[in-house]
Amino acid sequence: MADVVRLAAKRSVAAPPPMLDASIPSLLADDRPGRLRLLAGRLLNVAHRIAGDRKYDDFRLERVLDMRIMVIPGVANPKILRTGAFFASQIDSRLVGAGTRVLDMGTGSGVCALRAAHYARRVVACDISAAAVRCTRLNAMLNHLDDRIDVRHGDLFSPLGGERFDLALFNPPFYLGVPKDDRDAAWRSNDAAQRFATGLTEHLEPSGTALVLLSSFGDGCALYESELRANGFQLTVFARRRFINETLTILRAVPPRKIA
Repeated sequence: MADVVRLAAKRSVAAPPPMLDASIPSLLADDRPGRLRLLAGRLLNVAHRIAGDRKYDDFRLERVLDMRIMVIPGVANPKILRTGAFFASQIDSRLVGAGTRVLDMGTGSGVCALRAAHYARRVVACDISAAAVRCTRLNAMLNHLDDRIDVRHGDLFSPLGGERFDLALFNPPFYLGVPKDDRDAAWRSNDAAQRFATGLTEHLEPSGTALVLLSSFGDGCALYESELRANGFQLTVFARRRFINETLTILRAVPPRKIA
C-alpha cells in the first residue's frame, strides 16, 4: 500500500465529520500538516519511488528496532508506512510487564505484538486479513516468539470470546468508506470506530489501558476519539510524532474508574 494510495484516498473522500461533542476540544486538532509540509512530503515520496526504495506488494525483510520483520504481499510495511514502526517504538517495560495480558488488534505484520512479547508472557494478535495472520505467524517464528503470541483471524473482537486484557493496541483504518476486500479493510471502514469503542468496554479490564494510533491523513480518525469519549473513556495523548507530511498521534484511553 503505497503513499500514493493515501494521497488518492485523501483527495477522494469528504471533509472530516464533526466530533460527536463539539464542546470538547479535539486532541487531534493540531495534527494536520500545512501546505508546505504536504508539498515537501509529496516531493519526498516521488524521490523515494524514483530511487526504488518504496516497493509494495512484494516480499521484503525489514528491521524494526531489534526485530526482523518479513513483509509479504497484501500486508502493510510497518517501516515504509511509519505507523507500525512508530507504534512499536513506544512499547517498553514501563508499559508492559511479564503478566500483562496484551491484545494487538489489526496486527498487520505483527510488529507491535512482537514488541509486546519481548516483555509479556502472552500476547493475542488478531486481524481480519488472512495474509496478515500468516505474516504475523511467520514473524513470530522468525523472532523466536511464537510460544508467546497467539495469532487469530477475525474482525475486531470477534475472535476473542469473553476474554479481557490489560493493554489493547490498535492501529485502525484511517479512512471512511466501504472496503473492497480484507486488504482494503486495513485502510477504510464506516463503522470500525463505533464497533471498536463499544467492544473495548467488554474486553478491557477496568484497570486497563488502550492505545490507539491515529494519523493526520485520515478523514475517519476523529471518529475514534469521539466514539471512545461517548463510551466513557478518558483520553490523553500518549505519544506524538510529526513527519514532513504527516502527524501520528497515539491516544491513551482508560475507563473512568482508573482516572478517579
